[in-house]
Amino acid sequence: MNYFLKANKNLITYSLLIIIIIPIFGINFFVTFLSNVLLILFLIPILLLLLVFIGFNSYKSKINICSNCGAISLGLSEACNECGEKLNHIKKSSQIDKKPSQRTIEVEAEEIK
Repeated sequence: MNYFLKANKNLITYSLLIIIIIPIFGINFFVTFLSNVLLILFLIPILLLLLVFIGFNSYKSKINICSNCGAISLGLSEACNECGEKLNHIKKSSQIDKKPSQRTIEVEAEEIK
């Protein structure tokens, strides 16, 4: 019997804890505790994805496209980094929000002889 107690010490400890704690707190305590833990495990990733989405939209709203050369820059500079055009000529409405069919350039093919 002494060997059994040494070999299964963890099993006996957890069994005694369950036998003592369940009558004191009840099964409802364990069910709510487990449901809260599972809720936290699922809600934290969703919250992080929501924060990433909000951050991406905030970053996207600061993007400006130069009307002269088409370079993309953040709205903090006074001039275009590529061509030097002043900020008052840079469009605030970004072409990133447009559909791809509205922002593609039509190119006509020519035969080279």
